[in-house]
Amino acid sequence: MKRTLHSLILLVALVQAPILAAQRIAFVNTRYILDQMPEYESAQKELDRFSKQWQDEIDERYQQIRRMRDAYNAEAILLTEEMKRSRLDEIDRHEREARDMQKKRFGPEGDLFKKRVELIQPIQDRVYNAVKEVAGQSYVAVFDLGGQASNLLFASEKYDKSDSVLRKLGIRPGKDKNSGDTRDDEEFGEPPTEKDHETAPPDGGKDSPQKGMDRGGSEPMKTK
Repeated sequence: MKRTLHSLILLVALVQAPILAAQRIAFVNTRYILDQMPEYESAQKELDRFSKQWQDEIDERYQQIRRMRDAYNAEAILLTEEMKRSRLDEIDRHEREARDMQKKRFGPEGDLFKKRVELIQPIQDRVYNAVKEVAGQSYVAVFDLGGQASNLLFASEKYDKSDSVLRKLGIRPGKDKNSGDTRDDEEFGEPPTEKDHETAPPDGGKDSPQKGMDRGGSEPMKTK
């Protein structure tokens, strides 16, 4: 993915070098940035502590289940059919409880996910806001090379050409995004004005982070 992005950027640079001189793009490595932040290291250690504690609890439950099953196998020949059913039902109940506990702790919306949001998200938000400040009025786009895939962290809405593509396809855009994309023959990458470079406030302006990205390397940087 990174190689594909690098090739694309290189191609654009070769074909539109004069335009790129005015439309500057930049790269950051959020994994490197986070690794340099003491608060991120502390949050990660806290997250690992909870993860280990919960995993130990689950492991203990499964060890208990193995002991119960071993005991049943050793004693089964001496048990009546009713006693066998009772013992097996008890083992099955403990297994269900262990699976439920594992899902509660480590499921997609489980305790570990919630704790990660609580501890890591504020740090990722600080990084994102710093990216916007660095971009300022100097860059129209900032990419992150620190995650599992290279993601767009910041983009000036001036360069969203979705409506131009719709018009090229003979489709009238459903709504006016007020992005400056108003001419069918507008050149992709027209140099921005100072006003076009203005970034939106962190609480939800036009220049918003892309959803679903990794904004912290291994953790989704939910913009969030």
